[in-house]
Amino acid sequence: MKLNSDVITRAATSADVGGVTDVFLRARKELMPFAPLQHTDYAVCCWIADWLIPTGRVTVAVAGQGLIVGMAATSEADGVLWLDQLYVFPSRVGQGIGTRLLSEVLSNAHLPVHLHCFAENIRARAFYERHGFVAIAFGDGSDNQEGCPDVVYALQPREVRTD
Repeated sequence: MKLNSDVITRAATSADVGGVTDVFLRARKELMPFAPLQHTDYAVCCWIADWLIPTGRVTVAVAGQGLIVGMAATSEADGVLWLDQLYVFPSRVGQGIGTRLLSEVLSNAHLPVHLHCFAENIRARAFYERHGFVAIAFGDGSDNQEGCPDVVYALQPREVRTD
């Protein structure tokens, strides 16, 4: 894996809508053709602009020249931090950007972290398993818009040392 020292992570702002949308759409279309999007590109852009970024829980990976090359989004529900989105621009996959985004998310996680991953997304599943996530449930696709079988992964929070 080639690590890029030119990549930084930071909180997403409303000015990042175009870059976040581009990463999301390109990753979904090029890396997961088995799970076609159920919404138009315009609807995805509106969702990112009107809902996802305003939550304040989106982190972007930014390369030189301000180019957004990855994004992660989280939410919290029932005592669990959900990693709802983690996407890297297809031409930048394998360069440590996903690891950097995941590390950023986990650095502040004091709750168990869960995520959904399409069962057919072998590369993503291997990525999460390398980072300590364990499959805890398998779905038949009836609970997601794409209708694709999925896996729920979990990672317990790090123990807090008091000594």
